[in-house]
This record gives sequence, structure tokens and C-alpha cells, in this order.
Amino acid sequence: MPFSVVHHDITDMQVDAIVNAANTDLLMGGGVCGAIFRAAGASRMQEACDRLSPIRTGEAVITPGFDLPARYVIHTAGPLWRGGDHNEEALLRSCYRSCLAIASVHGCTSMAFPLISAGIYGYPRAEALDVAEDEIRYWLKENDSTMDVKLALWP
Repeated sequence: MPFSVVHHDITDMQVDAIVNAANTDLLMGGGVCGAIFRAAGASRMQEACDRLSPIRTGEAVITPGFDLPARYVIHTAGPLWRGGDHNEEALLRSCYRSCLAIASVHGCTSMAFPLISAGIYGYPRAEALDVAEDEIRYWLKENDSTMDVKLALWP
């Protein structure tokens, strides 16, 4: 069960799928979301997302990667940090599980995550990292998966 944390631009990664830290309306945003849309081809990505939106926080959907090196983009809506007592951790855990399950269903053997919700959504970075590592490792072990999963932190 290969898992690693890397310092890399997720839009350049040679993996089957990358994860977009999306909003529930799947609209092009700022941060990693904006970078993914721009690298994929913003108009085609928005058109694909429009057919799938809206989604709920903690859910995930998949689109083609278009101009990205990745074959797919898995979009998940992470929680906004509101102090930690509004189910944020459970919702964040659901993001990782949902993305891994979709990747598996689509035959992905490699994928890369950003640190979901740790940017403009305000989730404390250290706590978000703990959740990400814990959920990814747990999912890989429970599913006896050999998927190569990377957590791509901005360089």
C-alpha cells in the first residue's frame, strides 16, 4: 500500500487521477481549484462540472482530466472550518474516503490529493494533514489496495 507525502504541483503529476478541493457548486475557484481548472482547460472543465453539480460536502464526483497529465479529476467538497465543533472532521474524512472509492471504481492505480480544506476553507493545516494521512492509510489497508497515493503539498 504505497502512500507518500510529496512537495509538488498537483497539476503536473503523472497519475491516473488528481483530486480537486472543490466547492459544492463545482465552480472554478481560487487556490488549487483554480489551478486545476486552468491547467485542464477551464471552459471544458466547467462544462463537465456543471453536469454534476451541486454536490454535498464530503461527496466526490469524477470528470475527465482534459489537458492535465492525469486521466481524471476527482472533485470533492471539503468542509469550511468553523471551530471544529460542526462535524468538520467527519466531513473531511468522508472526502478522502469518497475520492479513494471513486478512483478504485474507475480502475485508477495512482492518484494525488491536495491537502483538502487547509487553504481558503481554513482547516488547521496540522489537523488536516493528520486526517488525510489517517484516512488514506486506513482505506488502503482496509481495501487491501496497492494503489499508489500521494498527498501533494504545494512546493
